Amino acid sequence: MPRISVIVPTLNEARTLDATLDVLTQLPGVVEVIVVDGGSVDKTVPIARRHGVRLLHAERGRGRQMHAGAQAARGDVFWFVHADTHPPPDAATEIETALARVNVSGGCFAVRFDSGSRQARFLERLYARLRRLGLCYGDATLFVRRGDYQRAGGFRPIPLFEDLELAGRLRQRGRFVCLKAAVVTSARRFEGRRFVPVLIWWMILQLLYWVGVSPHALARMYAPIRSRRRRRNSVRH
Repeated sequence: MPRISVIVPTLNEARTLDATLDVLTQLPGVVEVIVVDGGSVDKTVPIARRHGVRLLHAERGRGRQMHAGAQAARGDVFWFVHADTHPPPDAATEIETALARVNVSGGCFAVRFDSGSRQARFLERLYARLRRLGLCYGDATLFVRRGDYQRAGGFRPIPLFEDLELAGRLRQRGRFVCLKAAVVTSARRFEGRRFVPVLIWWMILQLLYWVGVSPHALARMYAPIRSRRRRRNSVRH
């Protein structure tokens, strides 16, 4: 079994990180869990220290944080997991089997949400259809061999769609597989009265990305929506 380094980018994830680290630190095949914090002001850092995982600090931005974790990782395989996402118990075996296939450069898991709401069910169906088009988002926990990650150039310091961008470069090196096994991630970002307009705006940003609009410009367009969602979640929790 390959030695897997799990890399978790965080920014004020105290509500979810504790449970996620409980799962990740018990998975067979995982040689280390690296939390890369982007400047949390809540209890994220103390939670990581309490679990005894490797703790790094990096400039804010998931792409930057995950790349910093990969540069410090000791494993043969890098697995990028969000702080609100729980993998299945046999995740390491699934990764090993996938990477043993001929010409596979990387892959991701299917996604389920931790909610029975209509929004969550709709998104699960949407994600399944997008996977058939080969689209992989960070929620799906991308995994890649160390060598393929390095030869592809790793995550780039872009503020949005860093996961799609890396997956696209990995596809140029070989097959990128989407597994049937699913991770379970939080639906908190998508639930609420503004679900439909946020979803439409997210789809517009996707289209603009694919026609060549800079991720930096898209991030400026996305910033007001992200700020409203964060304020709503802080009130809720």
